[in-house]
Amino acid sequence: MALLTSESRRWFGGADHTFFQPLLVLMKKIKIFTDGACRRNPGPGGWGVILQYQDHVRELCGGELETTNNRMELMAAIKALEALKEICFVEIYTDSVYVRDGITKWLAQWRERGWRTAAKKPVKNQDLWAQLAELVEKQEVNWHWVKGHAGDPGNERADALANQGLDQTLAEH
Repeated sequence: MALLTSESRRWFGGADHTFFQPLLVLMKKIKIFTDGACRRNPGPGGWGVILQYQDHVRELCGGELETTNNRMELMAAIKALEALKEICFVEIYTDSVYVRDGITKWLAQWRERGWRTAAKKPVKNQDLWAQLAELVEKQEVNWHWVKGHAGDPGNERADALANQGLDQTLAEH
């Protein structure tokens, strides 16, 4: 369970309570860039991840033969968080408004409505949203949106990795 869950924030009077300061200082601070790619939508897709801790960089990529861009964006975030071996303070940078808003604005309401949207339709990609939510609860995560294909080095590299994952998946099949 994350150190600063919404429940603990309520219990201890907010995320900035001095009780948490020593814990946050001890946690590793990880910067993550994620991206998804899809050729034809749906079609073959890939995901890419960059994890940065101090001077250490780890890159991950993968793909699926039949998927969507949104699924690959979600998969990138999932694979990034799965790669963490301990509780960390994580800054995730994504060019997907869908992922950022889904996890920060819509998720709680979807759960309250039994995985239904405001229009009472089933939430698309519920399987991945549930998986991502479980992983986020184990970390202290801040989400950031960056404009895609706008020269951000982390986003550009994550995009290249997503396309690499897509190409590798196609080559294997």
